[in-house]
Amino acid sequence: MVATIVASLPSFLLASSVAHSSSTSSLIFNKLRSSSRLRFSFALAPLCSRRAKFMAHTLASANLGLTQPANIENPKIAFAAKEIDVGEWKGDMLAVGVTEKDMTKDENSKFQNSILKKLDRLLGGLLAEVSSEEDFTGKSGQSTVLRLPGLGSKRVGLIGLGQSASSPSAFRGLGEAVAAAAKTAQANSVAVVLASSEGLSNESKLGIASAIASGAVLGIHEDNRYKSESKKPQLKSLDILGLGTGPELEKKLKYAEDVSSAIVFGRELVNSPANVLTPAALAEEASKIASSYSDVISANILTAEQCKELKMGSYLGVAAASDNPPYFIHLCYKPLSGPIKAKLALVGKGLTFDSGGYNIKTGPGCSIDVMKIDMGGSAAVLGSAKALGQIKPPGVEVHFIVASCENMISGTGMRPGDILTASNGKTIEVNNTDAEGRLTLADALVYACNQGVEKVKPNDAHPIVDLATLTGACIVALGPSIAGVFTPSDELAKEVFEASEISGEKFWRMPLEESYWESMKSGVADMVNTGGRPGGAITAALFLKQFVDEKVQWMHIDLAGPVWNEKKRVATGFGVSTLVEWVLKNSS
Repeated sequence: MVATIVASLPSFLLASSVAHSSSTSSLIFNKLRSSSRLRFSFALAPLCSRRAKFMAHTLASANLGLTQPANIENPKIAFAAKEIDVGEWKGDMLAVGVTEKDMTKDENSKFQNSILKKLDRLLGGLLAEVSSEEDFTGKSGQSTVLRLPGLGSKRVGLIGLGQSASSPSAFRGLGEAVAAAAKTAQANSVAVVLASSEGLSNESKLGIASAIASGAVLGIHEDNRYKSESKKPQLKSLDILGLGTGPELEKKLKYAEDVSSAIVFGRELVNSPANVLTPAALAEEASKIASSYSDVISANILTAEQCKELKMGSYLGVAAASDNPPYFIHLCYKPLSGPIKAKLALVGKGLTFDSGGYNIKTGPGCSIDVMKIDMGGSAAVLGSAKALGQIKPPGVEVHFIVASCENMISGTGMRPGDILTASNGKTIEVNNTDAEGRLTLADALVYACNQGVEKVKPNDAHPIVDLATLTGACIVALGPSIAGVFTPSDELAKEVFEASEISGEKFWRMPLEESYWESMKSGVADMVNTGGRPGGAITAALFLKQFVDEKVQWMHIDLAGPVWNEKKRVATGFGVSTLVEWVLKNSS
């Protein structure tokens, strides 16, 4: 019977359980004793009954609703960079990215842009005619696809880029639009070309090609794992024309694939419902990353008992109410060889569901139905781990840290007015159980500081970046598309914002107004866990600052808005790309 019970445990615990089979019974029943409700049944029920109840509870909590995601392999696109005349390319669809300026016509209603003029001539003037009839002017979001004879391609598509196109997000949008057009046309082979690419530097061409490729991968992705029926995308190959060729560009396209697949991974973590993605399941996903890239990534998954030994009272206080036990995730990336020039830490909030606790989320706008997204910070952190495992940058060591748990309601849960003691000895009066994310991050940040993260140069600070869906106040301040950045370090802010310029993700630096800390003082403890409504995102960041060593360079990113696309009701994978770029900037 013991073997049967162990089989229902997560695999990252199973390995150690099997290795120490003589202590398996004590491992299982130590887990039993951690719950007062199970402690009651432990005292009364016969041994076989106790074991059966434990096994049933474990299986039920892991498979509520009998829902399991389908094992759908994400489609792969074969990318190629080519220098070929647009009139000679053969395939299902030729997509042309055009600005409003490119669409300018002369007094005879003929294109002035050289590429459009050539295509229009090959098509007997139909391209200019159709664009006029459909009032296609090249505005961002516009697209038109023509099925016409006369070219090697079966279709020609015009994709609007707006007045001008220079940012990574614009060209990633082009890739997404091309993927959408390919889906509608059921095209297998597609080529994309810019109507105007003259005067672009080699570096610009590399960045544009990478952004288009990334957009195409993200554009064809649909998370159909929980649907009874789904269609596979048709797009199999994408040729990028007119932006150069060679090994440097091929390497950049491979990089775009690696990062995009990690963004998809992050999206799917956030999309997964809480009855599937429990803390144990999230820890299992982290362990899979370490197994897949075992040459550079190792995993250390801590149980509640181990966290108790580390005095993580703040984190465990949040986890106490849930039947699903917490797991503290620590992955570590180390390069294959060479000296370490920088040690960094990425810390992600990992609440796989947030009910609000006794301060339960109620009323319009409480968003309790989408509180599976409260682990969006951990998805960004684990997504970046997956990407870096593939890219394998030299010269940098990275720690990925997630304090994973649920915030639920039960007789064992924390109550308003309770006082928690964090692992750095500071005490917190809980005046709102729905301000739980910062409580888990408190112990995660202390743990991160203890990993010795640093830039191995004289006088350099120790960089830690935490990411969290922390406050609704940040959404009120910045809307749904922009993440708030809080840091006392101008240097770290500069690094991350430079990384975001490459990724195309939007961030805005917010103030850390120290005078607001007055609202966070407690009469009976070192602090309360939430202040008033004014400046809620700022006071949350000031709270986190109490758990970061003064010598450590630290940044908090509140991504409560951009982690979720409310219109499409799906996750965005926000944060992965910027984190990877930041790590690479710190690599040799």
